[in-house]
Amino acid sequence: MKVIITKDYEEASDKMFEEMKEFLVPGKVLGLATGSSPLGLYARMVKDHKENGTSYKDIKTFNLDEYVGLPLTHPESYYAFMHTNLFDQIDIPEENTHVPSGLGEDLEGQAAHYEEMIRENPIDIQVLGIGSDGHIAFNEPGTDFNSLTHVTDLLEPTIRDNARFFDFDMDKVPHQAVTQGIATILRAKKIILIGTGENKAKAVKAMVEGPITEECPASILQKHDNTVIVVDEAAASLLSK
Repeated sequence: MKVIITKDYEEASDKMFEEMKEFLVPGKVLGLATGSSPLGLYARMVKDHKENGTSYKDIKTFNLDEYVGLPLTHPESYYAFMHTNLFDQIDIPEENTHVPSGLGEDLEGQAAHYEEMIRENPIDIQVLGIGSDGHIAFNEPGTDFNSLTHVTDLLEPTIRDNARFFDFDMDKVPHQAVTQGIATILRAKKIILIGTGENKAKAVKAMVEGPITEECPASILQKHDNTVIVVDEAAASLLSK
């Protein structure tokens, strides 16, 4: 695990793009995340595409997760998020983009199918954020390290953290999601994680310096052979080294 400490979010986003850009070539498979943390990375990918002509026509993407029950057109669905912030601004074909489905009667069956698609298209680089309780994707504290893509119940801290996207109304936040499992994420050849802000400091310390425990899902990244952690000074404030 390599830890890079930056001055602020903008510098952290620059570092994330530096780690990503070598994978922006034909044939690569990108694992993508949502939420506020990767927005700076995606803005830099869009800028690079428009200014330097980097093409995504032969690149595939697989997203980490999706809320259960939100229609694709809902502005807070992760399908809509990805199209607004990245896909609609680059030249990637729709059929090359993949977001788990949170709609339908057989969510577990759809999750198993998504898992199989990822096995058939191994992810070269996986983007991650980290929750204030140490979750990665929607793998909440207590999730089995051997978990594969599955349907999960969201815990109160996650619902509370995400309420800012739903008019700060926790009742509007979906209480379930479909998410890649921890074992799914760990199969990625390289992982880059961004964590910024003082509210992430405890989770970052537990991830980097704490014991490897399912109570902090991100701590398992200590065992991944090629993980880069990018944090700003505020998120790194509790690290001892």
